[in-house]
Amino acid sequence: MAAISYDSQAILKDFAERHKIDYPLLADPDSKIIASYGVLNAEATGMQKGMALPGYFYIGADGIIREKFFEAKYTNRFTANNVVAKLFPELVEEASQRVEAPHIAVETTQSDSTLAPGSRFALAAHIALPKDVHVYAPGVKGYKPIQLELQPSPDFELAPPIYPSFKILYLQPIKEEVPVFEGTFNITADVKLSASPDFMKSLGTTGKTVTISGQLLYQACDRTTCYLPTSIPVNWRVQVPPLDLQRSPEAIRHK
Repeated sequence: MAAISYDSQAILKDFAERHKIDYPLLADPDSKIIASYGVLNAEATGMQKGMALPGYFYIGADGIIREKFFEAKYTNRFTANNVVAKLFPELVEEASQRVEAPHIAVETTQSDSTLAPGSRFALAAHIALPKDVHVYAPGVKGYKPIQLELQPSPDFELAPPIYPSFKILYLQPIKEEVPVFEGTFNITADVKLSASPDFMKSLGTTGKTVTISGQLLYQACDRTTCYLPTSIPVNWRVQVPPLDLQRSPEAIRHK
């Protein structure tokens, strides 16, 4: 991975040393490369003129852009771990926590544990079902589907949960086909931390912990029994450090 910005080499060197960044930071002080990729922030003025819209390109070994992840606002951005999780899920080392749940195994995972305001990160409920046990998929008729319900908060924005592909199970005794999940699967959701003035102010000098809470509702069934519908609490926590207000030395700043 490499990052490119409209900053000078001197500014990038100072920034990398302060934040212990060990991947390449590329200087594009005239914003020529930024403009060639079509991500120049045309609304930026003053010392921010020439700035890029924040985001990521995934470029193949053949030089072709395969994917891109961009937000419309400068204060909002995907985290690198979130992008890697979408492209290469097997490479992500996620924070996980086991949750007690009857008849099934549940772990909560997240792409990041420390975040800046405006960051878009991914959370997930990883579910493992015993052999011959299934839960019903959203859209099923007459049965209780599995659902991940998250509680809203002014500290973040929630995207709707994403469910994997289901399979069709034929119930021989009643001669009915139903959509179900079996084995192991993930229910995922993107969460975007606030970048509002009130949220920034709430960080103070020590930062804060943000908790995303919710519940997982489901009804587990095996070959002979459908157990009572149940719900279990789930939560994820991220640390938001205080804002870094330190600037580069005045001699090398943007004029």
